[in-house]
Amino acid sequence: MSARKAFLLRLDPAVWAELERLAQGELRSVNAQIEFLLRDALAERGIVPKRALPDKPEDMGEDL
Repeated sequence: MSARKAFLLRLDPAVWAELERLAQGELRSVNAQIEFLLRDALAERGIVPKRALPDKPEDMGEDL
């Protein structure tokens, strides 16, 4: 599995509550929902992030 970038994000409590509600409805964690929404916003702008290469050869899977 490739490394993930961690960072602090401050949100308005009302925004957090809506993210939680949306995530539950789509059976995702709030973290996964935020990443999904960010990727969707990038895609709407024609930007497709490149996946990071795995650290070890045995981590390479079918999804690369």
